[in-house]
Amino acid sequence: MKFALIGNPNVGKSLIFNQLTGIGVEISNFPGTTIDMLSGNVCYQRERLELIDFPGIYSLEGKTEEEEQVRSYLRTNNIDALIVVLDATKLERNLYLLIQASEYKIPLIVVVNIADEAEKQGKIIDYEKLSSILGCRVIPTVALEGKNIDLIISAAMQDAAVIDLHVPYGKHIEAGVRSLVKLTGCSRMDAFLALQGIGEDKELMEAAGTIASEIEEDHQMSPHQIIATNRHNEAARIASEVTEKRGDGSKRPSFDIDSLLTRVIPGVPILIAILFVTLLAVFIIGSFLEELIVEFFDTWIIAPMYTLGLSPFWEKMVFSLLIAIEAGLGIAFPFVFTFYILVSILEDSGYMTRGAFLADRAMHRIGMHGQALIPLILGFGCNVPAIMSIRQLSKRERVIASFLITMVPCSARTVIIAGIVAVFVGIAAAFSIYLLVFLLIILTGFVLTRFTPGEQYGMILEMAPLRKPRADQTVRRAWLHMKEFLYIAMPLLLVSSVFLGMLDFFGILAEFQKIFAPFMEQVLGLPDYASTSLIFGIFRKEMAFETLAVLAGTADLGAVMAASQLYIFAVVSVLFVPCVSTIAVLYREMGLKIAAMVSFYTLCLGMVCGAILNFVFNIL
Repeated sequence: MKFALIGNPNVGKSLIFNQLTGIGVEISNFPGTTIDMLSGNVCYQRERLELIDFPGIYSLEGKTEEEEQVRSYLRTNNIDALIVVLDATKLERNLYLLIQASEYKIPLIVVVNIADEAEKQGKIIDYEKLSSILGCRVIPTVALEGKNIDLIISAAMQDAAVIDLHVPYGKHIEAGVRSLVKLTGCSRMDAFLALQGIGEDKELMEAAGTIASEIEEDHQMSPHQIIATNRHNEAARIASEVTEKRGDGSKRPSFDIDSLLTRVIPGVPILIAILFVTLLAVFIIGSFLEELIVEFFDTWIIAPMYTLGLSPFWEKMVFSLLIAIEAGLGIAFPFVFTFYILVSILEDSGYMTRGAFLADRAMHRIGMHGQALIPLILGFGCNVPAIMSIRQLSKRERVIASFLITMVPCSARTVIIAGIVAVFVGIAAAFSIYLLVFLLIILTGFVLTRFTPGEQYGMILEMAPLRKPRADQTVRRAWLHMKEFLYIAMPLLLVSSVFLGMLDFFGILAEFQKIFAPFMEQVLGLPDYASTSLIFGIFRKEMAFETLAVLAGTADLGAVMAASQLYIFAVVSVLFVPCVSTIAVLYREMGLKIAAMVSFYTLCLGMVCGAILNFVFNIL
């Protein structure tokens, strides 16, 4: 059997999907996280079920990519039951999508999530009455606590029902639908869509266009506006019948923290302080853990290895393997895990949307609106999901975001900045790299906003409720990211390290590095083996650092490279060509031309900045 979750953004749909399937899905308190349709399996009473997680949408009749994607899937794929997830605090608005979904005549159940928040606001929902009105099973849930989540699958299997809501669309709309059904033989659903300008059948669309023009002339409103108004009225009627306000929940609290977080003053200083403290915490905690892990490896594992009396070849191979493990666990693990813990706290608290609201005016100056801050902040974790989340932006904004996001220091680049510069040069120097990168992002945005064609639009952003983050949820999400590193990056690092050790033993690596040695040493002021590190950094960014440690023969890079060299290497690595995964996603989302332009631009930017820094350091 095949079930599908559908709902507005920010209703907890992906969290419910994660709890039902056990799949590591991004769960966030801001729009744009669930972009692709995700699929997972559920085993219930020895039966294997497929569960689809649709992107969060507000309507089934819009023209965004997400809405078209869900509409097409509902019409062309056999779904046994829909699980419609509603937000109890915004029931009226959520019912609009439910009314649309009911017209597809697919059996469904209704899950009313965030029921605890509704009660805190003094909204008492009569779920039995709502079930009676809709004619289907209604389950109140609190997904953050897992309340009633276990009832969903059994209800979808046994109690899903086709809803037969009679929305009063008016005689002209109904007459138009009947005429289209009679003239073309289409379904009632196709006729409704055609009247709103949605469809691919030329004959149907032509007939619908004629009828739509007549309706608009009579009512001074388009069929789409009339249909939407009637659905909203029906949603409002149902919500008012089943909702009662009690107590003081509807009153505004005496102190509203949003009045501070969403004002320029003190909101912007608070935003800057939060980002600064987050990065500082990553540096301090990561550096402390790195020192402990590296010291343990050097003292208790690598040093004893040399006493085993291995042949030169096997000694080189074992050393390469051990130094790779040390670099992966001792350098990347502390910084990546710490970063994702802190970002998960910000996401789960609902603060991300406040940051987007504050950044709107500034983002317009670089060709985007405030909601683009969300992909940019996602970029601090990983550029790949950040690039995927730009689908919610306009075409012009997607082009600009493609360049800017790939320049954002992701967690892998943070490993380089923190593990090399913060540890061996200083925390102030590490922050200066972030400042340099941000200035380059702003300058790049200024240039792109002047030359990128297309219109610039405003922002519509739903403010997520502020919540206290749950420790188990925060750690679970951070661990999901660490699993990706351990299962993907670590094996790649181990294999490449042994491969490099073999090339080094036979002298092949030295010959390769000689080709780039003049440029690396004279232009960038770096050792010749840095060229190999930069190339491996294209596979995964943190591998530039880890490979450098392998080739240098020690994780104590301060002992083999000057502070200026470490700083230049970090800057070049951070600005250098994006990793392969990012380039692949860019190609899929934006096409070959943009992917190639972004790669070429970042390559040139990294080399030019490295050359300028080397020139400045030589003068000083």
